[in-house]
Amino acid sequence: MTAESATALNDIVDATARAIAGDAAKAQVLFAAAGVPEGTVGSAVTAGTHTVRVDEPAALGGAGTAPNPVEFYLAALISCQVVTYRFWAQRLGITVEDLRIDAEGDLDVRGFFGLDDTVRAGFEQVRVNVRIQGPESAARYAELQAAVDAHCPVLDISTGQTPVRTTLVISDPQDSVISA
Repeated sequence: MTAESATALNDIVDATARAIAGDAAKAQVLFAAAGVPEGTVGSAVTAGTHTVRVDEPAALGGAGTAPNPVEFYLAALISCQVVTYRFWAQRLGITVEDLRIDAEGDLDVRGFFGLDDTVRAGFEQVRVNVRIQGPESAARYAELQAAVDAHCPVLDISTGQTPVRTTLVISDPQDSVISA
């Protein structure tokens, strides 16, 4: 990765800024995915032209043929951090020679299985470790980390308040739709 200001990633940001100037509605992007059951507890999720398979380990009723949903969340967080580090390193003119990110989360399965309703169904805590190498000072890399943490969409989804509205469509003669 380089610190050059004239890069393809900076060109994307600049082109986007020009395209949405004067009309913030042009900045809205819709991402979508759809899934169907596969196997005992697995699923196949299609996003655009890609299909991702999801499963659970045997201890959670699956065949262990693919990462489980919370592992995909960790993968989404890591990959979003990687791309955000790359964009912001270029935006800030910070040289990064090597970048490695790992994440882990603590999950108490009592929440998922409904064995204790006082226990969260999701992660109790997630730890992200960023290993960065390059010629910059620690202060410059801290500046980069602050920019990444402020602009990483998946981190924002995790730490902010993102409303989720679920609609249940029941296939029957009356085509019932229930929103919650």
